[in-house]
Amino acid sequence: MMNIDNLKSQMRKGMLEFCVLLILRRGDAYASEMIARLKEAHLIVMEGTLYPLLTRLKNDGLLSYRWEESTQGPPRKYYTITPLGHQFLDQLQGSWNEIARSVEILQQDYHSKFTPEE
Repeated sequence: MMNIDNLKSQMRKGMLEFCVLLILRRGDAYASEMIARLKEAHLIVMEGTLYPLLTRLKNDGLLSYRWEESTQGPPRKYYTITPLGHQFLDQLQGSWNEIARSVEILQQDYHSKFTPEE
């Protein structure tokens, strides 16, 4: 039998790129802010997972960054979604909507067949 925690972890990893772009659509952020926001949304992400993803998104032209001085500690790298990133996010949003509709149809189908009628 498959481990449900492993499956949930794989699903979260698959959605992480989408979630990071959604966060940055609201405004620039640095990695610690993104991690905090993901945790608020119950998506537990470690820095070791996020930083390689941010680098890949930047290398793909979906993000850019700038350094800003911080009043608390070293300078912070703030990430910004690029115009290409916005286009990609729109495509991801469309894909997510299609997947969500498909799952909803299957859930309704399941419930209509296996829920006792009143």
